This record gives sequence, structure tokens and C-alpha cells, in this order.
Amino acid sequence: MEQIESEKQWYVLHTYSGYENKVKQNIESRSNSMGMEDYIFRVVVPEEEETETKNGKEKVNMKKTFPGYVLVEMIMADDSWYVVRNTPGVTGFVGSHGAGSKPAPLLNEEIEVILRRLGISTRHQEIDFEVGDTVTIIEGAFSGLTGKITEIDNERAKLKVNVEMFGRETSTELDFEQIDTL
Repeated sequence: MEQIESEKQWYVLHTYSGYENKVKQNIESRSNSMGMEDYIFRVVVPEEEETETKNGKEKVNMKKTFPGYVLVEMIMADDSWYVVRNTPGVTGFVGSHGAGSKPAPLLNEEIEVILRRLGISTRHQEIDFEVGDTVTIIEGAFSGLTGKITEIDNERAKLKVNVEMFGRETSTELDFEQIDTL
């Protein structure tokens, strides 16, 4: 398999409006069935909660932030490009000039803003700590304290750490960047 970019980057797909979640499912299943897991990583449909009041009742709906668009984190190679481009519901890549040209990826600053608004980690790095490890908090209200990891959420790049304050344990949720391993 020819590999053009060795780095995974984020691209924007144009889809039929209303089919964003179906496109996400299709890409994920095609990636698995076609052995592209090392080239196609995360597929995100940007959505926000929207609270609507009807007849005095509050209802929470998920509203598409960018209707008709899906974000995909991938390594751009001929095979991965072909798999994504030919997924049912995908009309094309944004930033592609057509005629078989590869699209331009999103800038890091652009994707960081979008993912942060969605509460998703912008860095999908390998972590070298696990539940039970003792860590030092290097940023935030508990900076300088040490604590034990009780939970790790890789998708959101957050973890729960128990710190001792005033003779009792307190649980706090932190970003991966806020801690350092001992």
C-alpha cells in the first residue's frame, strides 16, 4: 500500500444532509471490513445539545453544528482515500479540486477549536499511565498535589484522580495535560 502522508490529519467530508450519522457508521464499518484501521481513525459528526421549550416542557435535542459535513481523522493514502471517498452518502472531500486530487487537511488550530467545543480530545496520544498510578497535578486548582488515578477516559482525554485534602480524599476530573507521572 502506497503511503503518501505518514501523519494522521483531519479532513472534512461533504455528505447528503441528514445522512451524517449513517456516513459515520458506514466509514467505521468499511474501515474495519477493509482492514484500514491503521489509516482511518476517528469519525466525528459535530453536534451540540439544544434545549427547546414546547408547551411548557423542555426538550433536549442534538443539533448538527455543520449539517452535511463529517470530520474524519486519517492518514491520506491512495487506499484510505478511495475507501472514504466511495463510502455511500459521501459526496466528496472539502478542499479537493476534483479530478482525483487529494484534499487539503484542516489546520491544527481549526480542528482543535471544533473538537474542544465538542468536548473531544484534540490529542489522541498513547498514554503511559493507568488506573492506580500516582501522579502529580501540574495545572489547575489542585496544582502541586499528588493523587491516585481512579478512572481514565481516553476518548475525552480526561481522568479522575483522588487527592488528599484536609485529611480526606477528594475526586477531581482532569485533562491528560494537567498531570505528570511520578
